Amino acid sequence: MALQINNQLEDYFEGTFIPNAAALRLKYRPIKAFIFDWDGVFNEGRKNIDGHSSFSEVDSMGINLMRFSHYQLNKQLPITAIITGENNELAFSFAKRENFHAIYSKVSNKEKAMQHFCRQHNILPTEVMFVFDDVLDFSVASKAGVRMMVNRTANPMLVEYAKKSRFVDYITKHDGNNYALREISELVLSITNNFNPAIEHRMKYTDQYQNYISLRKSILTLSYILEQNEIIPSVNIV
Repeated sequence: MALQINNQLEDYFEGTFIPNAAALRLKYRPIKAFIFDWDGVFNEGRKNIDGHSSFSEVDSMGINLMRFSHYQLNKQLPITAIITGENNELAFSFAKRENFHAIYSKVSNKEKAMQHFCRQHNILPTEVMFVFDDVLDFSVASKAGVRMMVNRTANPMLVEYAKKSRFVDYITKHDGNNYALREISELVLSITNNFNPAIEHRMKYTDQYQNYISLRKSILTLSYILEQNEIIPSVNIV
């Protein structure tokens, strides 16, 4: 039985709704695309000597279920992208493996990348759900239709700033190193009242799920970089 959009849902998800789950559900309705930051969202933000940072398969499955659920409800794939301020080979590998539509790297002005992304896919910023964690992301969060902020207890003032500036609709309970993306994914399935159907189709590997996978595999992941304040194609993905 699907969870209702009321205090019961807010009891399951122990993050912060701004102002509440019912409002988030209404804001989510027009969403056609998902954009993710990388560092601090897919991981804790710590890098190795080569500048690489990792991701979790738990989060990866959550994103896959969220994309599948969108496909179930809308009869089309959501448009997906990563926008990162760094050049991370594992982020490129993940985007290609998961058949994201695009990855933008070395982008210090992320709003520029979002504008390019929306033009490429003929959508509005208000049709984008953005998942982020830090000040570098605020320019996109201020424009996106739904804003999911990955929490970190180390920066309470930044979180408060995001709340007061109305840059965020939900702040996760978990941080990027503890499956915040899975939390967000399950929340999205729940606010659309599609958690059980999505899980059951994936579990049984139904024809509908196989059709989704086939469509997903047809996506060519494009790579872009910010150079001289312009978004241009990159050669990281071939």
